[in-house]
Amino acid sequence: MDISLILKITGIGLLISVACQILSKSGREEQATLLSVGGIIIVMLLIISELDTLFSTLSRIFGL
Repeated sequence: MDISLILKITGIGLLISVACQILSKSGREEQATLLSVGGIIIVMLLIISELDTLFSTLSRIFGL
């Protein structure tokens, strides 16, 4: 795992949280909820690629 992945996830989290706060203060709670769900999906897609690398490395190490 690279430090850039952690920085990407942190940056996405900060941007999403600021945008959600702005949307919530302006009375658009529905859009804020959709934005937070979208942020979670983006982060999960980043993590899935790393999990694929982990599982392929483990299967290569243990010969599965």
